[in-house]
Amino acid sequence: MRVLLATRNAGKIAELRQILAEAVPSVELVGLDAVDDYPETPETELTFAGNALLKARDGAGRTGLPTIADDSGLAVDALNGMPGVLSARWAGLAKDDEANNALLLDQLAGLDDARRGAKFVCAAAMAWPEGREVVVHGEMPGRIGHGPRGANGFGYDPLFIPEGYAVTSAELSAEVKNAISHRGKAFRELATEI
Repeated sequence: MRVLLATRNAGKIAELRQILAEAVPSVELVGLDAVDDYPETPETELTFAGNALLKARDGAGRTGLPTIADDSGLAVDALNGMPGVLSARWAGLAKDDEANNALLLDQLAGLDDARRGAKFVCAAAMAWPEGREVVVHGEMPGRIGHGPRGANGFGYDPLFIPEGYAVTSAELSAEVKNAISHRGKAFRELATEI
């Protein structure tokens, strides 16, 4: 079965391919670059689940393929859950990871580790062309470090220290990260629906 992941983010595609290879090896996962070009669906909803479902429906409708989409981000306790659905654009519309991380560190400057709690949140949706839909959720609790470390991730990974670990998400191997990550948890649950 061919399934579309509604993203051009190579990191997300690689992550989901690895998870699905273990859970449902018969699935061929493709990204947006493998289908007829269409503009990416704007994330206009106020929740992770709403954005994920919007993108999954659009992909299934445009391509005729069962489509998976996620919306995920970082919820920081000291920022009342922000950046939340604005995580990718926290420092502006350019989706600049380095600028987002710099802004987050500025906003948390002076806070000790006990006040730097955060969690990664993921809502993953799958929509089939005939109209069936499912949405699942995953979370990874942790805290924000005081500076970036590691090169194995993207987004806020160089700043995020998962609960129970002394290293950032960007310092973990792909296998460990996928086992504990918000996206890994959500996608493994979604794999049972495929």
